[in-house]
Amino acid sequence: TGDSKAPLRQVKRVQFGILSPDEIRRMSVTEGGIRFPETMEGGRPKLGGLMDPRQGVIDRLARCQTCAGNMSECPGHFGHIDLAKPVFHVGFVTKTIKILRCVCFYCSKLLVSPGHPKIKEIVMKTKGQPRKRLTFVYDLCKGKNICEGGDEMDIAKEQMDGQQQNRKPGHGGCGRYQPNLRRTGLDVTAEWKHINEDAQEKKINLTAERVWEILKHITDEECFILGMDPKFARPDWMIVTVLPVPPLCVRPAVVMYGSARNQDDLTHKLSDIIKCNNELMRNEQSGAATHVIAENIKMLQFHVATLVDNDMPGLPRAMQKSGKPLKAIKARLKGKEGRIRGNLMGKRVDFSARTVITPDPNLRIDQVGVPRSIAQNMTFPEIVTPFNIDKMLALVRRGNATYPGAKYIVRDNGERIDLRFHPKPSDLHLQWGYKVERHIHDGDLVIFNRQPTLHKMSMMGHRVKVLPWSTFRMNLSCTSPYNADFDGDEMNLHVPQSMETRAEVENLHVTPRQIITPQANKPVMGIVQDTLTAVRKMTKRDVFLEKEQIMNILMHLPVWDGKMPIPAILKPKPLWTGKQVFSLIIPGNVNLIRQHETHPDDEDSGPYRWISPGDTKVMVEHGELIMGILCKKTLGTSAGSLLHICFLELGHEECGLFYGNIQTVVNTWLLLEGHSIGIGDTIADPQTYMEIQKAIKKAKQDVIEVIQKAHNMELEPTPGNTLRQTFENQVNRILNDARDKTGGSAKKSLTEYNNLKAMVVSGSKGSNINISQVIACVGQQNVEGKRIPFGFRKRTLPHFIKDDYGPESRGFVENSYLAGLTPSEFFFHAMGGREGLIDTAVKTAETGYIQRRLIKAMESVMVHYDGTVRNSVGQLIQLRYGEDGLCGEAVEFQKIETVDLSNKKFESQFKFDASNERHLRRIFSEDVLRELLGSGEVISALEQEWEQLNRDREALRQIFPSGESKVVLPCNLKRMIWNVQKIFHINQRAPTDLSPLKVIQGVRDLLQKCIIVAGEDHLSKQANENATLLFQCLVRSTLCTKLVSEKFRLSHEAFEWLIGDIENRFKQAQAAQVAAHVLGVDLDTVTVKPTRDYTSPNNGSFFGERIRCLCYIWD
Repeated sequence: TGDSKAPLRQVKRVQFGILSPDEIRRMSVTEGGIRFPETMEGGRPKLGGLMDPRQGVIDRLARCQTCAGNMSECPGHFGHIDLAKPVFHVGFVTKTIKILRCVCFYCSKLLVSPGHPKIKEIVMKTKGQPRKRLTFVYDLCKGKNICEGGDEMDIAKEQMDGQQQNRKPGHGGCGRYQPNLRRTGLDVTAEWKHINEDAQEKKINLTAERVWEILKHITDEECFILGMDPKFARPDWMIVTVLPVPPLCVRPAVVMYGSARNQDDLTHKLSDIIKCNNELMRNEQSGAATHVIAENIKMLQFHVATLVDNDMPGLPRAMQKSGKPLKAIKARLKGKEGRIRGNLMGKRVDFSARTVITPDPNLRIDQVGVPRSIAQNMTFPEIVTPFNIDKMLALVRRGNATYPGAKYIVRDNGERIDLRFHPKPSDLHLQWGYKVERHIHDGDLVIFNRQPTLHKMSMMGHRVKVLPWSTFRMNLSCTSPYNADFDGDEMNLHVPQSMETRAEVENLHVTPRQIITPQANKPVMGIVQDTLTAVRKMTKRDVFLEKEQIMNILMHLPVWDGKMPIPAILKPKPLWTGKQVFSLIIPGNVNLIRQHETHPDDEDSGPYRWISPGDTKVMVEHGELIMGILCKKTLGTSAGSLLHICFLELGHEECGLFYGNIQTVVNTWLLLEGHSIGIGDTIADPQTYMEIQKAIKKAKQDVIEVIQKAHNMELEPTPGNTLRQTFENQVNRILNDARDKTGGSAKKSLTEYNNLKAMVVSGSKGSNINISQVIACVGQQNVEGKRIPFGFRKRTLPHFIKDDYGPESRGFVENSYLAGLTPSEFFFHAMGGREGLIDTAVKTAETGYIQRRLIKAMESVMVHYDGTVRNSVGQLIQLRYGEDGLCGEAVEFQKIETVDLSNKKFESQFKFDASNERHLRRIFSEDVLRELLGSGEVISALEQEWEQLNRDREALRQIFPSGESKVVLPCNLKRMIWNVQKIFHINQRAPTDLSPLKVIQGVRDLLQKCIIVAGEDHLSKQANENATLLFQCLVRSTLCTKLVSEKFRLSHEAFEWLIGDIENRFKQAQAAQVAAHVLGVDLDTVTVKPTRDYTSPNNGSFFGERIRCLCYIWD
């Protein structure tokens, strides 16, 4: 593809190595090397100069002298510079020194004989891991400071030649002492502890030439032991003798019009190297003094080093004339903006748009409003077929200027016809197989994304809805997964460019499919903001609507079937309740029981269990809201909310529409009701203010008493604390109690009609702390989890006396926001708030980096087709995803009833008594009864079932020793049974035609079908047993004969249907594929959320730190 003339081949393998000087010369196109630092001569590129015409093309008209390609075809060719003296390669200096320490300074032999048993062991141990081999050999050699073998030669001289034969031949070293090697900057020095006989000085500067000589004499076998393959990377190639010159297109010149060309940094650097090299050659030929030549070599060394790496510690940077450091080769590759992370792993893309987002409650959650100007600019390539050729012709005729139109026609031979510039009528001809790049229109699938992309729900598929004006519009419920708000956030939109991508977006990525997160098996989107406030107002008991209003509202409900419900009140005039309206929105057969935010805990056990006085028990039965006020608990992002159940029962499409319908209808109702907030909502009655003043006064008095006690040494230090800590803890406790107490009385004083309270109770905005801070008192300000510290000498501000440990001086704000803060209180409050902001900024950076590391470590881990979890190199991580093979999205919290019951209760609730005939008559129909009494096998089957239940209970009690029986499993059996009772209209008082044998047999067959690990061998069976144990216990205990026949009263067909449904859902719950986002999002929310409330120290910091430690351990 593209314009490249390079031949295409299949890549078999990739081999890394070091370029050898010969190879550099062979692949170079500049015969005799590049010798001139100039680029041009007489207006043409100079041969042998830095812009050698053989290396590539620089202007559009010329052709390359090597491959005869023009600018777009020629890929560029390498040249070379022959250096007068070898220099160190800065990337390899440490490796070079390591290898020098392993071999003899004089005879280049390995300091430990290759026949040494340790060496043999190392070579065996590190097959395929040469990098490890070098470390092991290095550890072995660095202790030796003498080249072995010398002493053997001396001995051999003294002894007779005959005895020499039977000694095993030595390594044949030279027996001299080895120097200590030291590196400072780019210089390597060698220093001897013991002087050899023939040496003079103890310390010399080691030139690259000398090093090159040593490395060149290392034999191939010893190279191999050092972990270098002599075919691809000989040690002496680590010294630069020939420098490759990158092609022209790697270092393009910037043409500033009017002035000379501006050469690239690399070209500048190369010209320095050539100048330096030429000078060195001249000096050598003219026989200059040694110190001059040494200085030249040093200069050359510096230039070659800074060409590769310009940020070396302890070295001056190579600068341009302007004083800006040059960008070296290493800087081009490294880090976030470098070649790898900035241009390969992630890059800027075409077909993307970005603009500000604004809310639009009339869009569905799977839609996104796109400005007309963007829709007219972004295109989708549609293939012309017999079915759409007329439509495409119409679009092509409209051209680019009118929307909807098209931008280009792409013919099947690859020609592009641009419709922006008046094309000839003959060009507009279309035929099958052409592509038309048409403007995007309503219903096209796009991907919508907000950065930072922390989890998969930060990029979701939406359908385009083209709207006027210039912002992206989105449904309010989609803000939480994106973590977006409308204070100026911008978002990105990407248009997929092929039918395959569209299919993936539609079937994996669209917003309704992302409603439930596998991170915590709960929805990530709920009803928010005004809709949530309104839905709580609408479902209160005293909300009535008249006929005109209800008709108007029903017109806003897309799924309305055209039938008016029967009004709740008929006389004196027909009135409908808000709950009836909400019941019309609920789609299909949904059953649930939840509590309202303000539900009292003791109500469930008392006499008011089913008729809640405060209307706080929410019950939806068969898609009808029977009772209860809806709030965040029912419509928010909690597990088991109405939206969650709707998703599980009715599928993602219905659930996605449900969000939109709730918003449309409820917002319409809110226009009738209205909701506003003013200063009036923050003012309590005088009685409350008296109480608040009293509480604060008492708190201050208490603090004074504690101070007195501390002064009089009457304060007992609590265990493990110093006196000062004890004092601080007590004062903190008193002041926080005061804030909570005043807050409580403030909240009590607000009436049911208070708008601030309405928002807090519904859960849409605000909390009790906000109420108490606005009305009662702001409370203690903290810095680093302690009261405001002394900043001046023994006081916080010069406005207080010294050594004042009282509440006011240490940052207790007794005023409310409504009353206004005093200047010193305001200052302390600002101190507390500033800390929160800094904290957030630091944490965001830190968690971002932690998450990047987590994801990079785990990005390749996924569930493979054999059901195992593996990484990119096929290493096994889990035998089944999560050890039970179940999807995070499909499971729910359930309770296994049998665990915490006493034996007596367990028996009365779960043991079926087949001996009591009068009792059986009430339960079963005649046929079943006859079968029961007539056969012994039913009795034995019931006995077996009872024994099995007992065994399950024992096993579960060992799994949950604390009696905590909350399990996470697919198929919420309680709700499924409830659904079945509704579908089959089970009469709970009539006898049933379901035989206990059928129940026992049905459950047994069902559990044999619910398999996670298939296979008949012993291991697979055991694994499957482990994976499905809890599920089996749950099913057996919930569908035991006693409960099914007496409590649920299921009929035969209802039971069959239930068994089939459980099997289906269990199969659907088996795992697909997931990643490391789950942790990262948590880290981020933990640290970003606690900014709003300055008054208390947050515990978020602690969680992030913990994960960070774990990451370091892992690294």
